[in-house]
Amino acid sequence: MSHYQVEPADKPQALTGETIKALRHEEVQGISRRRLLRTTIGAGFGLWLLEVTAGTLGFLWPNLEGGFGGKVRVGTLQSLINANVGLPIDQGYPAYVQDARAFIMLVDPSRKEFIAGDDPTGEGSALNVRALYQRCPHLGCKPNPCIKTYWLECACHGSRYDRLGTKADGLGPAPRGMDRFSLSVDADGVLTLDTGKINLGGMPVALGQPGIEAPRAATGCI
Repeated sequence: MSHYQVEPADKPQALTGETIKALRHEEVQGISRRRLLRTTIGAGFGLWLLEVTAGTLGFLWPNLEGGFGGKVRVGTLQSLINANVGLPIDQGYPAYVQDARAFIMLVDPSRKEFIAGDDPTGEGSALNVRALYQRCPHLGCKPNPCIKTYWLECACHGSRYDRLGTKADGLGPAPRGMDRFSLSVDADGVLTLDTGKINLGGMPVALGQPGIEAPRAATGCI
């Protein structure tokens, strides 16, 4: 009788203690779950950083080019009048300047000039000019000046502002007046807006109270 025992070749073999110890120190083949997690998080962070960088460059690029987001040279009062033939700009009617995304008007129409100086607040009385950001403070629609009243009216939700951007209390849902740009006028009467510096508009004022100009007509344009 033979003393040999035949066993299947694929029969599992028990691992010895030495073998288990060796496997623990052996480098893992492929990629582990920990490394996969770290790689995924790193890739996600890198993508987010790329988007932030692209967005920042997109905002700063107009600033480098002298467009919106930086300083925009508007010109003199006469140049605004010439660019808006048929509109009573010299009487205080708001002039729209596309490059600055702003409405510009004389604060005191009896004085037919821009006065040299700087106004970082955007209030504009000392320079006799004010520049309003074109966005309605409610949801960002663009109000438009009404030729009948000289007021600015937002067709989206009915907010109304006098020609200097003061919000009429009770007329529309906007929480404040139109926002203002910092501005400066040089010795030649040339107006420059700093569209990177926006000052929030004032609180609403009731009709008939000081601080808001009455409309020039009983009904508006919307």
